[in-house]
Amino acid sequence: MGRSVWVCWQGVFSTALLYGCLALFTSILHNVFLLYYVETFVSVYKIDKISFWVGETVFLIWNSLNDPLFGWLSDRAFLSSPQVGSQITSPEVVLKRLQALSRNGPLFALSFLAFWVAWARPGLQFLLCLCLYDGFLTIVDLNHSALLADLAVSASDRTRLNFHCSVFSALGSISVFLSYSFWDKEDFFSFRLFCVTLAAFSTLGFVLVSQLLRRRFESEVRMRQDEALILKELSVGHAPLTQAEKPVTIGEYLRQLSKHRNFLWFVSMNLVQVFHCHFNNNFFPLFLEHLLSDSISASTGSILLGISYIAPHVNNLYFLTLCQRYGVYHVIRWLFMLKLGLSVAMLLAGADHIYLLCIFIASNRVFTEGTCKLLKLVISDLVDEDFVLNRRHQAASALLFGMVALVTKPGQTFAPLIGTWLLCVYAGYDIFEREPVKDSLVAVPAVASGAGTPPLRLGCFYMLVFVPITCALLQLTAWSRFTLHGRKLQGIKTQRQGTQHGHLIDVKAI
Repeated sequence: MGRSVWVCWQGVFSTALLYGCLALFTSILHNVFLLYYVETFVSVYKIDKISFWVGETVFLIWNSLNDPLFGWLSDRAFLSSPQVGSQITSPEVVLKRLQALSRNGPLFALSFLAFWVAWARPGLQFLLCLCLYDGFLTIVDLNHSALLADLAVSASDRTRLNFHCSVFSALGSISVFLSYSFWDKEDFFSFRLFCVTLAAFSTLGFVLVSQLLRRRFESEVRMRQDEALILKELSVGHAPLTQAEKPVTIGEYLRQLSKHRNFLWFVSMNLVQVFHCHFNNNFFPLFLEHLLSDSISASTGSILLGISYIAPHVNNLYFLTLCQRYGVYHVIRWLFMLKLGLSVAMLLAGADHIYLLCIFIASNRVFTEGTCKLLKLVISDLVDEDFVLNRRHQAASALLFGMVALVTKPGQTFAPLIGTWLLCVYAGYDIFEREPVKDSLVAVPAVASGAGTPPLRLGCFYMLVFVPITCALLQLTAWSRFTLHGRKLQGIKTQRQGTQHGHLIDVKAI
């Protein structure tokens, strides 16, 4: 009876649907983390400025190094000699990813809970919580992202997988809607219970979904092992052994990557993108408080906050249809141009147009996050190009995702550091001391605002518009040098499909 029920459940849920579910269990926790971790340590635990900067600096180093480290540990077997690498089939690679998710998903949820209870001195807890949380998040995110490149090669299949991720990530953003009702800096108990509920749901989800997917691919692996055993008994299908090639060392891999021009231009663009995304996340509550709180109700602020988290995932469903028609490269370029145009228009309109400010604050985050959702498709294409250019026997998906993060993750740390510095410079406001700094380093001109606009409000407004303008200009410059699109991309995909034709998985069939 139990066996038949299990088979029934496997028949109901497709592989793409289950892959998307994994994004839900990550997003419901990570969205809350991004929105409240800085405010929690600054306003609730009263961390001092030195401890905050030291914690962010150490986190910067760990955040950058753990991605390639875990990626290398995950994929080093795939960079070995043909005698080793060729024995690892695509279903076996997928199983390795799923085993890592089933083990580390619950640990990721547990590390999320460590933020919301004071168990050590604020500076020490800040450092340990950030490093612990990011370590497990990295393992989960690397393996989930690598599955996108391992499950499919064609643009249509990858778009379908990403489509399901967007749907479930949008559902995961509901946690942001709910969190606003529980958040209270003076009484933290309700918010803690809310976080425990989220963590329990995420843990259960990781265990069940990864188990469903593992059962599905284990049958595929057994079938291929049986075929290999039959061929071995018949002495068919084995070419004479050639001289074994040396395994690819990390140094050699880095040299190969340093010659990968599209990778270098992509990470240059993505570094700015990561910075802008986390800048929006870290300072969204501040913008609401100082730019809109006097003009909108708390419920309106809650709705605006929730929409800004859900809309990027919903919009991404439309962006993905555009990607199928025009290509990911062109859609991302259009989004950069849109971000630049909206920011310039808001600067010209000024800080006194409340409804325009509401629309801009929400749309700025929507389009910036929408761009981030599409970048995994580009990294998957870079996995294909790396596979073809270096004639690999198995694509090192997790390792390449990790190397991208090595260069781009520092943007996550730069965002709060540069943001708090800009606040002090342009508005004379130190979030740690809770009192305005008497002498601002830069005199903000009375432009685009009424004469009576408070310096803090005007400083927040200039941060709000000048950061996306600067980011968009830098990104358009780097993105114009990226060449992996159009005919070149199609040629790369054709070569990879031809090379690995016997080992690729049909996502729709499983």
